[in-house]
Amino acid sequence: MKKCHFVYLACTAAVVGAGLGAAPASAGHMTHVVHAGQSIQKTVDAAASGDTVLITPGTYRESVTVTTPGLTLRGVGRGVVIEPAAGKATGTCAAGGNGICVVGTKDHKVEDVTLASLTVTGFTRSGVYAVATDGLTVRNVTAVKNGVWGIAQEGSVRGVFRANTARDNGDAGLFLANTISAEQGATDSGGTLVERNRLEGNRIGVTVRRLRNLTVAGNHLTGNCAGVFVVGDENKPRAGAVTVAENRIVRNNKSCPKTARLDALQGSGIVLTGTEDTLITRNVIRDNAGESPLSGGIVLFKSFVGTASERNRITDNELSGNSPADLVDQETGKTNTFEANTCQVSRPAGLC
Repeated sequence: MKKCHFVYLACTAAVVGAGLGAAPASAGHMTHVVHAGQSIQKTVDAAASGDTVLITPGTYRESVTVTTPGLTLRGVGRGVVIEPAAGKATGTCAAGGNGICVVGTKDHKVEDVTLASLTVTGFTRSGVYAVATDGLTVRNVTAVKNGVWGIAQEGSVRGVFRANTARDNGDAGLFLANTISAEQGATDSGGTLVERNRLEGNRIGVTVRRLRNLTVAGNHLTGNCAGVFVVGDENKPRAGAVTVAENRIVRNNKSCPKTARLDALQGSGIVLTGTEDTLITRNVIRDNAGESPLSGGIVLFKSFVGTASERNRITDNELSGNSPADLVDQETGKTNTFEANTCQVSRPAGLC
């Protein structure tokens, strides 16, 4: 068999065989090619750790579950579209309303899975949903018009979410949490990185809930009801030790109604609620305007159970045109600091 270069796909006819084949890859791993009309899930199930499943352009109406460590699931661009299957959903991932699920267990996290260069759209819950992962990479994925989250992860560590687009999803474009279904203290994310993503038209661009040791950097957020939420509550350990740096957060003025846990949202740039030891630095935050209690450029707000934010540093940010103010501190504590920010209006006065 001739060696196939999947960037070019010159040899796909040689590897298809009886409908599906595999091409040799480096270090003994295989590249399995999926064509329109074939099953991504069947190919994933047949692949071994370290293999790549390469998806050619087309619309694939199915949900896909990945449990194999070291697997790469990669499309060749936005022309690879994964949508819900017609008819009754089959499988746990599909039944849960999700597009792609990466699933480990509490005792054995699935390690080093990569999702790349494809589109997930139209799912009732999440485009991508991951639980119990270690070292998951999601890059160049477009998650559009999913019912709840574009890309979501819980109970996981050392994730990398880079250069994705999450647009017009029902809740957060990117949602990262310790756990979704239970109340417990914040967990260490192991240095998870959310970097250079574009987040547009969602309820919230990025939500970080009850986590520690995580960085949100270099993202572009616009047209959401709120840009970035870092959320904690009364549980211990406290949420925080998060860095939000060098993001561009502009005109997040979509209006979203009140929920059971949160007031109505509009015009929020970055919100800290119930967090500690978080650094907000070198962000550009402009023209976020609304009449919600959470509106403003950078807002410190007590959590929905009344837990104060403490020892957070807001420094060296560039703010303008945010309403009701560029900096809003609704906390009664004195341990949060505002230093060297470029801004015009603050509540209370004197923070700029």
